[in-house]
Amino acid sequence: MKILSTGKKYISLASVIFMLVVWKLLAMHFDSAFIVPSPEKTLVTTLKLFTDLSFLRIVGSTIARGLIGFAISLVLGIGTGIITGINANLDAFLRPVLVTIRSVPVISIILLALIWFNPGLVPVFIGMLTMFPFIATNVSDGIRSIDRDLVGMAEFYKVSTDRIVRELYIPAVMPFIVSGASSALGIGWRAIITGEVLSQPEFGIGTMMQTAQTFLNIDAIIAWTLIAVLISFVFEKAIRWIEGRFINWRS
Repeated sequence: MKILSTGKKYISLASVIFMLVVWKLLAMHFDSAFIVPSPEKTLVTTLKLFTDLSFLRIVGSTIARGLIGFAISLVLGIGTGIITGINANLDAFLRPVLVTIRSVPVISIILLALIWFNPGLVPVFIGMLTMFPFIATNVSDGIRSIDRDLVGMAEFYKVSTDRIVRELYIPAVMPFIVSGASSALGIGWRAIITGEVLSQPEFGIGTMMQTAQTFLNIDAIIAWTLIAVLISFVFEKAIRWIEGRFINWRS
């Protein structure tokens, strides 16, 4: 198993090297930093961003918006998922609503949010509305996956409600919550940064990307993109760590 894991790491490393080589070849082909800057130039620009005095405030603002949007969507999503998972009629009523929210183009929601909210709240609203359906749907599916015979047997033997929730419902639903949270965060960060690009709050990664685009600083756009990818990667790993801890607790 260890050899297999090591082999996968080498394959992943080869994939990263392949992308860097393609990037370098494209930079050499166009020979213009205004079209495709070289990887080394972009690396230098990225390192310079880390030394900028406002870097932490910019990144922190984007992360704060993401976490606020995620927290709201998590509370609403779990609540909605539990209700629709228990009540089939409510599920039939709300399912088209969730599908509609997931299907509406993000840009349409952003354009409306620009009218409704101030610039700082637009990315939070976009992130919340983007992530909420994923969590709600997953929790609802988790509730419906619980074996009703086990619930009936527990009630027959007069097992306490607290114990049924703790030992039956939570272990059954938690994997669905983690999966929904992972999917939601993956698409949520992109929606939040897109919202920042259009709403232009004072501080935010999207704001800096839009500013860089205005002055044709392509290397800065890519540098901020890499930072956004890094943030998404870190939070993805955090979700997977929580999932691993849960699996160990469940075992």
